[in-house]
Amino acid sequence: MLGVAGEMQRTVWPAPEGSGDTVSMSKESLLVITGMLLLETLLLVSGILLLCPIALAGTAPEPGFGPVYTADDRLQLPKNYREWVYLSSGFDMSYNPALRMGHHMFDNVFVQPAAYKTFIETGTWPDKTLLVLEARMAKSKGSINQSGNFQGDVMALEVHVKDMARFSGKWAFFAFNGEEPAIMLPQSAECYACHAAHAAVDTTFVQFYPTLLPIAQALGTTSLAYRQDISPKPQR
Repeated sequence: MLGVAGEMQRTVWPAPEGSGDTVSMSKESLLVITGMLLLETLLLVSGILLLCPIALAGTAPEPGFGPVYTADDRLQLPKNYREWVYLSSGFDMSYNPALRMGHHMFDNVFVQPAAYKTFIETGTWPDKTLLVLEARMAKSKGSINQSGNFQGDVMALEVHVKDMARFSGKWAFFAFNGEEPAIMLPQSAECYACHAAHAAVDTTFVQFYPTLLPIAQALGTTSLAYRQDISPKPQR
């Protein structure tokens, strides 16, 4: 009996009805099948875990997305801003009639690709957005040019930064001298009041960015101040 009991024990499974037979399976076979199922489950879970970092990486901000400050609160000029999304160029633009220049000038505006993508989707700017304004001298004589103007050397660089935790007004302006880190312009500077009173979206002059203004209008994110600026004025 001990010898028989020590042999492979079997579990008897009922056979399909009417077959008159039984189907038997050893406990060792059950263990093999169970082990295979466990292995498949572990492989599936491992595959999911391996894919998770890839999926998360796709939604993470791009490296260097936000502003970088020095220890004394100066803003560093983004070195690769000319690889960002180009928004528009202005020519001899001035918001103050008293500030007439004795020369022609181009203004080029760039923004991070990730911030641009968010604006396309929402009609407003995400936190840590940087808008770089690059002013270049307009030139009329050079090479084979016979009329009109083309862009020359950089005259000035300014950055408009959205950093909600850092600035009381959420946005701040920085004017650069070359590529050296810049200090924040004081809140008393005229640019703050002008942008607050006339900017189309989130204190930025989206009204001058032809690819973005229609999006803001469609999504209903333009400011009341901007809508009042463009509304017909009553005749006196």
